[in-house]
Amino acid sequence: MADIDRVLRSNLKLRHLQLLVALDQFRHLGRAAEFLSVTQPAVSKTLAEIERMFGLNLFVRSTRGTEPTAYGLTVVRFARSVLADYARTQDEIAAVASGGAGRVAVGAMVVATPGPLVQAVQLLKQRSALTTVLVEEGDLTRLLPRLRVGELDLFVGRLEPGYASPDLETEALYREPMAIVVRPDHALAGIAKPHWRDLAGQPWVVPPPWASSRIKLEQQFYKHRLAPPADIVETASFLVTLSFVRERPAVGFLAQGVAQHYAREGLVKVLPLKVPIELPPVGIITLRNRVRTPAAAALMECLRQVAASDAPAPAPRPRAAKGAC
Repeated sequence: MADIDRVLRSNLKLRHLQLLVALDQFRHLGRAAEFLSVTQPAVSKTLAEIERMFGLNLFVRSTRGTEPTAYGLTVVRFARSVLADYARTQDEIAAVASGGAGRVAVGAMVVATPGPLVQAVQLLKQRSALTTVLVEEGDLTRLLPRLRVGELDLFVGRLEPGYASPDLETEALYREPMAIVVRPDHALAGIAKPHWRDLAGQPWVVPPPWASSRIKLEQQFYKHRLAPPADIVETASFLVTLSFVRERPAVGFLAQGVAQHYAREGLVKVLPLKVPIELPPVGIITLRNRVRTPAAAALMECLRQVAASDAPAPAPRPRAAKGAC
């Protein structure tokens, strides 16, 4: 094995890192070559060069493509982190040169949009119109890895306790209950006082099994001595949820703020049924000890202000320093 410190500090070039990330993304020499606009022999040659530097096999080649080894996964994670820092620095320099005010990348669960996050971005834009905000929607399983390698500056969503980790800092902002929705012309929409037994036999679109809201939903059926719905579609995507609620039609389970927003748009009807469940608060997750850019710090302060002014039940949070908002 080579001197890893020397390889990481001196030998690896930007093109090496880009190649490693492309190979991990496409898992195929030819497709990686096409993406990088080079020939496949050039990709093979560069990968062999990188592996000689480390004295390790980073990828296993086969007729089906390429798969990273355990060593390869570690080096790819390093490559993604460096490239994310490179892109962030490049964006910030370009923003300063153009008179802008930087860029912030935020991952968000549906529970945080369209209300608090949109309002926070609007507040940020009032103070700094040229600040660019990149929003990636998804769940913790998809977005936390991107936060860890630096592709995202912060995450906004439910602070699921199962994802707590020493490398992450969490800040609770407010609590958001759940609501049950159907499309406006659904048979259940005309019932003045629906009961859980009315819902048990309906087709549903529900959160994935790992979500605390899914577990709590099933507990409500058990509490009323009913079996949870068997005809289900599982998804963490709001667009998928809305599509099945509208087209199937299915019963949906949404954060109350999201449900009320789309009810005002005429897309769903919120059923007048109390959903007495306790869920983790909505808040911010950042990577511990990472220096925050001014744009990221400003957006976080805007999120705090929106949560303090609009959320019905703010969660305790540490005293925040003054920011751009």
